[in-house]
Amino acid sequence: MGSHSKRSSAEWFIDQLNVYNAKLLAFALVLGFIGYHGILHLRYGPDSCTWLLSSGRYKGDHEWQPYGCMLHKYSKTDARRCLRYLAFWGKYNSFAFIGDSRIEQLYEYFIGVIKTRLDVDSSYSTIDHHMPNYTYVDSKLRLSITFIWSEDVSKTMVEQFRTWQSSERPPSVIVASAGLQLVKNRNATEQALEEYKRNLTQLVQAVDRLAARGSHVLWKTMEAVDVSRLRGDVKINNADIDAYNRAALEILQHSAIKMWESPRLASAAASSTDGLSISPTALRHSAQILLNMFCNDHMNFNDGTCCALPEPCTQLQLLTFALFLLCAVLATIRRVWRWSQNIKQRMDGYSLVNQVNEKVVEPPSAMAAIAKLGMIMAYFYLCDRTNFFMKENKYYSEWSFWLPVGYVFALGLFFTDESRSSSHSRVMHREQTNEWKGWMQLVILVYQVTGASKVLPIYMLVRALVSSYLFLTGYGHFYYTWKTGDIGLVRYFRVIFRLNFLTVVLCLTMNRPYQFYSFIPLVSFWYTLFFVIWALPPHMAQSSSHTADSKPYQYLYVAAKVIGLLIIVTVLYMSEVFFQKIFVTRPWKALFVNADDDIHQWWLDWKQDRYSMAYGIIFATAYLLAQRYNLLDDNNHSNLFTPGLSLSATLLAFMGLGSYVTFTFFCTNTFDCNEIHSYVTFLPIVSYILLRNVSGALRTRHSSLFAWFGTITLELFASQSHIWLAADTHGVLVLIPGAPILNLILTSYIFIFTAHEIHKLTAIILPYAVPDDWKLVLRNFAIFLAILVPIGIHDGMF
Repeated sequence: MGSHSKRSSAEWFIDQLNVYNAKLLAFALVLGFIGYHGILHLRYGPDSCTWLLSSGRYKGDHEWQPYGCMLHKYSKTDARRCLRYLAFWGKYNSFAFIGDSRIEQLYEYFIGVIKTRLDVDSSYSTIDHHMPNYTYVDSKLRLSITFIWSEDVSKTMVEQFRTWQSSERPPSVIVASAGLQLVKNRNATEQALEEYKRNLTQLVQAVDRLAARGSHVLWKTMEAVDVSRLRGDVKINNADIDAYNRAALEILQHSAIKMWESPRLASAAASSTDGLSISPTALRHSAQILLNMFCNDHMNFNDGTCCALPEPCTQLQLLTFALFLLCAVLATIRRVWRWSQNIKQRMDGYSLVNQVNEKVVEPPSAMAAIAKLGMIMAYFYLCDRTNFFMKENKYYSEWSFWLPVGYVFALGLFFTDESRSSSHSRVMHREQTNEWKGWMQLVILVYQVTGASKVLPIYMLVRALVSSYLFLTGYGHFYYTWKTGDIGLVRYFRVIFRLNFLTVVLCLTMNRPYQFYSFIPLVSFWYTLFFVIWALPPHMAQSSSHTADSKPYQYLYVAAKVIGLLIIVTVLYMSEVFFQKIFVTRPWKALFVNADDDIHQWWLDWKQDRYSMAYGIIFATAYLLAQRYNLLDDNNHSNLFTPGLSLSATLLAFMGLGSYVTFTFFCTNTFDCNEIHSYVTFLPIVSYILLRNVSGALRTRHSSLFAWFGTITLELFASQSHIWLAADTHGVLVLIPGAPILNLILTSYIFIFTAHEIHKLTAIILPYAVPDDWKLVLRNFAIFLAILVPIGIHDGMF
């Protein structure tokens, strides 16, 4: 008699490794991070200025990264633009530096960041007082920057703070520090520290009143010295510096003064030549911190979130979330009602009668799907439209880009599957195209998170990947139309809904224009153009292996339509003015302009890949002709061609890839590269297809991991901007501060499974939004337009 052994714990654990449990873990992580950051805000407050001034680290590119917020790199132009903007609105920009030689260094460097050549504008002047006190004035910017010498918290410093306190126009920013001279004199006794504290206490009242009047008062802690570089007659102990810093913190933490401790960390990693003064690197970072603190909340820099308040929530966003909440309430009521009915039936003894019916799986509820989507959108909003979670600047290096790319491909190859089915022997079969989309999407994500766009060869290689998506758009939709002859409205609206549903929801909830998600409008436009051209007569009938042979004239239809497509594209490309007149026409203008009402970005994106979809259609036609005339046979698992022809095709493919890579390295500027790219982009695409399909062993194998990612590329494209990257793709979301690698792993995990869940919810809602009956489809589309028109009128679309 046989017996069934119990499953081992390892088998049970493997059974639990599924997408459903992975999403539950992602949900638990989100709740955990919300709780963790909630505690951080309760303990330290929501003001990111505290993070900017208190802590940070050097990244691999030797740039300073504040703790938890993004630092904008202010150029001279940016700094003067900020001050000019504030002066225009009547603000007097006054900075005051009071302290010893190190504060004087910062003062001089800060002036150098702002001022231009003196012979250009006579409005600049330096007003000399009793030296070494002096003031820099720029009347056009309504700017004054003053330095006052004070080696200690002396009577001079105390009186100066009291003078500012009673002034009609106190400084906007005051930076103070003192104590280095005491440390030089080896005066770190208990008595000296107590006197230092008593003197600091005299500043508290004046500081509090200045802060109440809107002044930013900063106490800059003393930086450590490089003992090995000090001159022989200078004896300074860093332990004494730390003692004075602790004394200042002990007294001033109870006042409205802001402790500025981050320069101490920056100077420790960038010592000066004499060991005592502040290094140029540390001075640069200190000046940038001051400008970020003063300007970020007034300027519209997406990569400067430190000290900047989040954008306010609009009425449309509130209305959208209210509708999500309504759906959640209705879905909950429906769920509770059905549960109560089941309980009632069981209590009445009907459970056995209904036992068979319980096996019937009900279709998923669209209301519940919308409610889940609303909860996900709330997480999106929390990540990228508030300061609840932290954000950091991107960091690029050769290792930070190529190492993750190597990991991605190694992992993808590990999940390689082989199929013996006839469908998987065909060139460009479904799993292979999904695999292609998947690994391209992962490479693009690495490109986005590392900010590798600044490297021109990498930028051009990624442009080729984007072109490959549009190539696959042309190839896939043409091949489907050829085989099925389906060019109806239901098919069109289902594709458009699948492409745009998440994007439209994000536009409503995240208050961003449609063009912000640039790839989605691009694919939607090209598919719409394809649909219009193929919907016009003459139509292609449904094809099979027999009808394709009996109706060769259909290839003439294809040629005519491709020529028509190329003519349309060429006419639009020949005149940018004509192009803009077409696309800035109301009401569809809102689909093609960015937040600044500018169409230039759409023009650039459009023209870079203007021929990619046509290349895909032409390739698909060539493939069908090759099948028709038996030039290749992909109905088996052998090579496509004879050994000699296969070797020649492989060599040509390597030459094509090598030619494009060489072009990316020898191209000198982005404009020229983009102009040439549209004409040569077919080289790497066709070369890859040949390398991937000539060999039967490669053609019948695919990476299941990449193919899985390939099914959710749209969701990954749209979602990355808000729950993986941050600040409109200019930064990186930080859930675990201080641990960049672990943070990237966990944010990526949540991001991927959130995208998969959105993909699932879209599939649930799709049949309700786009039914099988074209009349119902038009009805739903009319309802959508009825909702969209008031929004468009409110936003000025009409």
